[in-house]
Amino acid sequence: MKPFLIYRKFAFVAATLGVASLSTASLAEDTLRIVSWGGAYQKGQSVGIFQPAAKAMGITVKEDTYGGISDVKLMVKSGADKFDIFSSGAGGCASGGKEGVLEKLDYSVIDVSNHLPGMYSDYCAGADIFSVVAAWNTDTYGDNGPRTWADFYDVKKFPGTRAMRNKVDAQLETALLADGVPKEDIYKVLDSEEGIKRALDKIRTIKPHIAVWWTSGASHAQLMKDGEVDMTTGWNGRFDVAKQDGAKVAYDWKTGIMDWEGYGIPKGAKQKDLAMKYIAEMMKPNYMAEFAKYITYGPTNKKVYELGLMEDSRARQMPSHPDNAKHQMTLKTEWYAKWRTIAAEMYTEMMTE
Repeated sequence: MKPFLIYRKFAFVAATLGVASLSTASLAEDTLRIVSWGGAYQKGQSVGIFQPAAKAMGITVKEDTYGGISDVKLMVKSGADKFDIFSSGAGGCASGGKEGVLEKLDYSVIDVSNHLPGMYSDYCAGADIFSVVAAWNTDTYGDNGPRTWADFYDVKKFPGTRAMRNKVDAQLETALLADGVPKEDIYKVLDSEEGIKRALDKIRTIKPHIAVWWTSGASHAQLMKDGEVDMTTGWNGRFDVAKQDGAKVAYDWKTGIMDWEGYGIPKGAKQKDLAMKYIAEMMKPNYMAEFAKYITYGPTNKKVYELGLMEDSRARQMPSHPDNAKHQMTLKTEWYAKWRTIAAEMYTEMMTE
């Protein structure tokens, strides 16, 4: 079946399930509820991972979207019961783990022995590797868009409207890189409120030019498809899908900030044991290889490459391919565990002031 037909089928199924299905009080013991980010990303997850893994286990997995780790924190602290597993960036999981709202993962059940170094944590089992990049509208700049974060912040050299994320994740790093901090020193500078303020002050220099604070991968991809802004921060795979759909968009790996997405379990999840087994199933390389056919996010399981489960031409489009990774810095989850809550408050204040 062609990908767009699969996507249409997924959209129909998701619409049929609805949000209400995920908040049903009594669920069968062989049913799990998982939430992710929607759009092209979750379509790839559904077709490549979620539903095939469920089928292999003989269980039912119901899907919905959510707004990130803040939704997990709210659910756990309020005593609600809306989902069993969530898909999250490593920084979000680090923050949730520190606040005690996540279950510690059982790696005697979940096999990560073939994962790339650093691609899992106590609270998050890594599933794919993506990069935050600076993308530009090729109708505005042609092939000569912002190749560095310094370019992104230079409104004289590159006049035009910008967009940035409405959450702090990987945004402060762009500011310090633009301010001349070497990538190996970024988290040393950010390890204080003064360093965070320095990054925020850099963002303030371009704030009059930020037309949109985007809220999701689907939204920043749509910004580029519609030509609503001239450049934006965002996730490489979303831009690649948008380009396939006709968007006039390009980016340079030299602006890349590598991060990884994984799966976590909310504290007190009633289906915790089944969720652990399901995450273990999703860690297998065949699912990651299938997912990568739909969006350019690289696998965390190195067996995908060792077993030749991905064509070389496709592998070279992934953020983690050596030719691409060598240009990039890697997001540090330890910093997010320590500072994300404080930094997020300061970031929101900066946006709304």
